[in-house]
Amino acid sequence: MGLFPIGPSLECCPHLHSTSIECTIGSSMYSGKQGAHSCSMVHGSPTWTFSAPATRLMSTTSSVPTSLISPKGPSYSKIFDVLGGGIFNSDSESWRIQRKMAHSLISSKRFGAFVARTSQEKVDKGLVHVLKHIIKHGQGIIDLQDVFQRFSFDSTCILVFGVDPGSLAVDFPTVPFAKAMDDAMEAVAFRHAMPESWWMLLKWLNIGWEKKLAEGWKIIDQFINQHISTRREALHKSKTQGVESDCEGEDLLTAYINYQPGDELAILNSAKFLRDTTVNLMLAGRDTTGAALTWFFWVVSMNPEVETKILQELKATSPKLREGWHGKLKVFDAEELSQLVFLHAALCESLRLFPPVPFEHKSVFQPQVLPTGETVLPETKILIPLYAMGRMESIWGKDCLEFKPERWISERGKLKFEPSYKFMAFNSGPRNCLGKEVAFTQMKTVAAALLLNFHIQVLEGHPVSPKVSIILHMKNGLMVRVRERYPDAMK
Repeated sequence: MGLFPIGPSLECCPHLHSTSIECTIGSSMYSGKQGAHSCSMVHGSPTWTFSAPATRLMSTTSSVPTSLISPKGPSYSKIFDVLGGGIFNSDSESWRIQRKMAHSLISSKRFGAFVARTSQEKVDKGLVHVLKHIIKHGQGIIDLQDVFQRFSFDSTCILVFGVDPGSLAVDFPTVPFAKAMDDAMEAVAFRHAMPESWWMLLKWLNIGWEKKLAEGWKIIDQFINQHISTRREALHKSKTQGVESDCEGEDLLTAYINYQPGDELAILNSAKFLRDTTVNLMLAGRDTTGAALTWFFWVVSMNPEVETKILQELKATSPKLREGWHGKLKVFDAEELSQLVFLHAALCESLRLFPPVPFEHKSVFQPQVLPTGETVLPETKILIPLYAMGRMESIWGKDCLEFKPERWISERGKLKFEPSYKFMAFNSGPRNCLGKEVAFTQMKTVAAALLLNFHIQVLEGHPVSPKVSIILHMKNGLMVRVRERYPDAMK
C-alpha cells in the first residue's frame, strides 16, 4: 500500500502523542487585551491541558480506565442541550435505564432482520435507482456526500419512525430537518471551542451560530413531534378498533411506545422522553453512517488496488457472479454480506482514519489521577481525539498513515479483533455504540452494491477537507463521476 494521502487541512501533528502542554491565560484576554500567559511542555505524556477563566480543557490519548471517565457530566448536557434528556446526555440511573431499554430493542433478532431488509430495499429502489438516473440523464456527476446523507436520513427515519420521507429521489428535494440537524451540530462544535459564558451570551443575544441553532431546534421539534403524534394516533386507533395495522411495525418508535417499563422510570413513554430519544437516534444513525460512507468511497478511490481486491471478494461470494453473470444489478443479501471479510476490514480501516465522530467528550464525578499522572478535576472537560489517535505511530505502528485493510485480517483470513480503547470509532467502555451492527449492515450493503455495479471516480482537482462540526463531514462535499461497470445491466 502507498502512503495514505492526507491533505494539508487533514494533516495531524505527528508528535501529538508525545507532548503534554499546560497553558494558563490571564483574564485580560477576555477584554481583548493581551494578558500574561505561560506555556510549559512536559514530554512523554499523551495528555495536554488548557486552562482559562471558567474553562479547563484536557485532551488525552492515554489508556484511561473507562470507569474513571464514563460520565458525560453537566457541561456536556449544556453543550448538547438540543438532544434533551436522551441517552447521549444522560448519566447515572437515567442512563442505565435508557441503555438497558435501547439495548433490548436494537439487539433483538426482529430488529436486526428489519435493518437488513430495509437497507437492501433502500439500496435497490433508492440509491441504485438515483445513480442510474444520473448516468442516463446527465454526465454522471454528483455530490456523493449529499447522496449518502439522503440515504442514511431515509434509512434512519425508516428504522426510527417506520416512515420513508423520500429525500433520496431523482429530484433531490429540500429537507428542512436535515439542514436543521447540520446547523445544530455545527453550533455544538463551536460551543466546544469557546468558554460557556461566551456562547451563552450569543444565545441570549440570539446571534451567530446560536441563532441558527435556535431556528434549527424549532424545525427539529416540529418534525419529530409530528411523527410521534401520527404514530400514537394510529396505534390508538388500531387498539380501539381491535385490528392490526401497519403501525404494529418493527420501527423503534413503535417499540418504545409499546414498551412496558414497569416502575423503572416514570417519564418513559412521555412526549418529552419520546422526543429526546428519537432525536438522539436520528443523530446517531443519520449523520454518522453518511459521513463514514463518504470518506470510505473517497479513500477507496485513492487506492485502486483496494477496490480491485474488494471486487474480487464480491464476485467470489455468488456462484452467478463467479460464472461471469452480469444480468440485473446486484444487491447483496445479509448472508452474502457476512462473508465479505476484506470489505469489512476496509470499512474498519476507513473508520480508523476518518471516525465519523472525531472526538469524544467526557468528565469525572470526583478528582481522579490518570495513569500518566495528570489529575482530572470534575470541572475539567476531557476530550479524546479519535481522529488523531488513528494516526499515531505509538498506537497503530509505523504504517499508521497507510490505508491498509490487511491490518484487520488475521493470518487465517478472519477478521482481527482490536480492543475498543484502541479503535474507538464506536466509543469504548459502558457507552460503546449500540448501533454498531446496524451501521456495518448499512455500510456493507451500500459499499458492496455500489462498488460492484458502478465505477466511482472523484473529480480531478476537487478539494477534500473536513467541515467544522461534531460529525466529520466533508466541507465541499464529494463530487464524483459515476459510470456503470456493466452497461447491459442498466437496460
